[in-house]
Amino acid sequence: MVGNSKIEDLRRRIDQLDEEILRLVNERIDRAKEVGALKSESGGKAVYRPEREAQILHRLTEINSGPLRPAQLQTIFREVISIARAAESLPRVAVLGPAGTYSQAAVLKHFGREVEPLFGDDIEDVFRLVESREADHGVVPVENSTEGGISNTLDCLVTTALCITGEVSLRISHSLVGKTQERELAKTVLGHEQALAQCRHWLDRHLPALQRVAVSSNAEAARQASENPVCLAVAGIETAEIYGLELLEQGIEDQPGNTTRFFVIGSESAGVSGRDKTSLLLSSRNRAGSLQRLLAPLSENGISMSRIESRPSRTGLWEYIFFIDLEGHVNDEIVQKALTAIEQEAALFKVLGSYPRAI
Repeated sequence: MVGNSKIEDLRRRIDQLDEEILRLVNERIDRAKEVGALKSESGGKAVYRPEREAQILHRLTEINSGPLRPAQLQTIFREVISIARAAESLPRVAVLGPAGTYSQAAVLKHFGREVEPLFGDDIEDVFRLVESREADHGVVPVENSTEGGISNTLDCLVTTALCITGEVSLRISHSLVGKTQERELAKTVLGHEQALAQCRHWLDRHLPALQRVAVSSNAEAARQASENPVCLAVAGIETAEIYGLELLEQGIEDQPGNTTRFFVIGSESAGVSGRDKTSLLLSSRNRAGSLQRLLAPLSENGISMSRIESRPSRTGLWEYIFFIDLEGHVNDEIVQKALTAIEQEAALFKVLGSYPRAI
């Protein structure tokens, strides 16, 4: 009986804590509304401030003493931030459709659940939705740890006037889904070209006779498989429930730790968070040692370069453009100094955006 009494005391204390948490969350949302009203009075319109949200999450992570793990803390507070943001205005976020794509999962990880998704038919359509202001923001895949850069996104970044305002890193685990458990009836396996490539060896071993057909997204593969019993799909596990499919296999990706990086794109630049990246688009002049001279200001100013990727320029034979990520924000004095020198040396120079590093 003593044990039961102690349990009841603990439960009463938990109830008290729940009531206090509820009161504080509601108070936080009220304060967010007040901030929004003050911004409106002063002519400000931005509801989503990625640098501010990143600062909140980093600060809470640093002072957290447990037992909450960092990932758990960030999940909880992202949703609190999402609800508070929606109290001002519900963000419209363009994303590759249909429902159930990994891009949509990246939206939920970055923005929380309080968003209005606008599904694009392809990556180009996601850019169009944001450029036309039908959407406030967009989320697009930019590179995968197994297969490298996403060519459609990189090509769109060359021409768009939008800027990168954030990044999301998402662990990708592929599943095999279909209308029936009887795989011998299947003739085709559908998936995004990147997903099919990421599962190449598994498919070679287990489904070597099936034709592989690339479609616009893994969710689209699942949708088509739901309408055709001779088709299987490589897709996220969530698509089985969304499209009424059987979950045939899980974790069929060839590389453990398979991860995709996504960019958040928008029309307004992100401010300085203190833990930032800057992405550039460059091309070097056609002379010996030009790339070395182009990048020299980074090392001379002690700036780390975290990524470089080349793409054909499409303007001349064997001419290339380079996508570069470096540590720091374009408004940092040392970064400004390096970029000024790079721009003087470059044949093409474009700042794609500065944004908080993914947590």
